[in-house]
Amino acid sequence: MTEKELKQSFNKTNYDSVYQKNIKRIIDLLVGIIALPFFIIIFIPVAILIKLDDNGPIFYSSKRIGKNFKEFGMLKFRSMRVNAPNILNEDGSTYNSKDDPRVTKIGKFLRETSLDEIPQIINVLKGDMCLIGPRAGDVESKDTYDDDEKDKLLVKPGITGYTQAYYRNNLGVREKRLYDAWYAHNTSLKLDIKIFFKTILTVLKRENIYTN
Repeated sequence: MTEKELKQSFNKTNYDSVYQKNIKRIIDLLVGIIALPFFIIIFIPVAILIKLDDNGPIFYSSKRIGKNFKEFGMLKFRSMRVNAPNILNEDGSTYNSKDDPRVTKIGKFLRETSLDEIPQIINVLKGDMCLIGPRAGDVESKDTYDDDEKDKLLVKPGITGYTQAYYRNNLGVREKRLYDAWYAHNTSLKLDIKIFFKTILTVLKRENIYTN
C-alpha cells in the first residue's frame, strides 16, 4: 500500500476495541504462561553457549518506548559483544549486516532464528508488551516521530508484528512506523492469527534478515 492508502485505511476507533483492551491481554497471559516452561528449556543451552562464546552477560536490556511513549526495558538474549558501539543507518534504523563484527558467533544464530527475542515473554507477562503488536521504538528516537506515525504508540508493542512478519528488515523507518500505525487502527483477532503464522514462515525461510 502507498502512504495515502495506508492512512485512508486507519480505523480511528479500533485501537480502543474490546479485543484490544481486554481479550488480547487475556490471550497474551495464557500464551505467556504456557510458553514459560519452553523459555526455561531454551534458556539453559542458549545461556551456556553465550557464556562459552565470550563469557559476557546472557541477557541484554535496551530502553524502548511502548504504549503512549512509556519507557520500559526490553529483554533479549545478548547477541553482540559487550560494549559494542551503536551503529545506525542514514535513516536512523539500526545497522544490521551479515558480516557485522559486533555480533558474536552464537549471536548470529540467535538473530537469524529470532531466538534472541524469546526473553520478551517476560515483558509480555509484565504487561509492557504483547505477543503481537508494533515494533518497539528506541528511546533515542522518541522525538523523531511525525504526527501520522505516532499512532503506532496507541497500543503496546509486540514480540512480532505486521512489519516483522511480512517485511522483517526490508522497510525503511518511515514505512515501518506507518504500517505499525495502520496495525494499531486495524488490529483484530483474525489479523493477529495471520501475523502469527506468517511470522513462523518468515523465520523458517530466514527472509529479509539483514538491511546491509
